[in-house]
Amino acid sequence: MTHILHLDASARPGLAGRDAHDSHSRNLTHRFVSQWKARKPTDTVVYRDIGQHPPGFTSHDWIASSFTPEAQREPWMHDALAESDQLTNELIAADVLVIGTPFYNFGMPASLKAWIDQVVRPGLTLEFDETNPVEPYIPKLNDRPRHVVILTARGGVGFGPGGEMAHMNHLEPNLITALEFIGISHFHCIAVEGQEVGGEVLAASTVEAIGKVDALVEALQAAVGSVQTDVGTPALA
Repeated sequence: MTHILHLDASARPGLAGRDAHDSHSRNLTHRFVSQWKARKPTDTVVYRDIGQHPPGFTSHDWIASSFTPEAQREPWMHDALAESDQLTNELIAADVLVIGTPFYNFGMPASLKAWIDQVVRPGLTLEFDETNPVEPYIPKLNDRPRHVVILTARGGVGFGPGGEMAHMNHLEPNLITALEFIGISHFHCIAVEGQEVGGEVLAASTVEAIGKVDALVEALQAAVGSVQTDVGTPALA
């Protein structure tokens, strides 16, 4: 059984195609998860709408608590980390992380950055090796294969790999860097472009992206199922 963690980070609550101002990234994640469940209905999904319900920002109390060994934490420190504990445990449990996010001002929305800051956690998703000052960070999420599916919507065009605007895209590279840092190594990126252009440009990009999503679901289910069969990855409830 595969466990999916599904995040939507768009400030727009609806699905594209129903209203002119609804979300294309949500449309892609909804397509991915619904196609996945149609093919494998017993697989499980945890959903978080961080666009409408953003995680808290890191604070002085959060930093002091997260860098204090668990056995030494005071009660207020556990309270300061309660949300982070829940978000991090959801990520640890996931086999496939599906992130739907808009491309805001060349990067990710604040809600998604807040989620990243909550789950890059000393003791949970990474460790520090004090004997190695050159490379002290030890990722903890490389214990088994995990896949990240990044489904993006962009207002302009040419921000993908090889595009004339690719050098200005700090969304996928930033996400991949942060998640690789804690041990995840499999990434799949699909984008809708041309929201601000609209018309045939947006329509063609949407059709292409949906086709890629459907193909990715099929390929990823085969890959994840093969790994679980081969190495005996335990089923997650």
